Amino acid sequence: MQKPSVKCALLSAMIAKHKWGTPIDEESLLAISAIGKNDFAVASGVVENLRTKSYITSKGKRGIELNNSEFGGLADVLYHECEWEPFEIRMRLKHYEGWDKHDWA
Repeated sequence: MQKPSVKCALLSAMIAKHKWGTPIDEESLLAISAIGKNDFAVASGVVENLRTKSYITSKGKRGIELNNSEFGGLADVLYHECEWEPFEIRMRLKHYEGWDKHDWA
């Protein structure tokens, strides 16, 4: 099994701990992510990059959280970049209401 990218490991952790309106700070996110300590410097840069993505809401120093209204974009990232299977994405993004119109192409 191939090790997930730092970005995918961070997103996976964010999805696992997602609670609407509850951002996770960088330190806590790194602590729960499936990344090695050697990747923490890279992960810090990835967190900053994630702040700019439409499927992430930046809460400044309080951290980042998933943007519920952009779960379609997040599903695409998980499928194309993280190589998650559609059934896994559907199972983990339960509150995405656009499944009936979602195009995996």
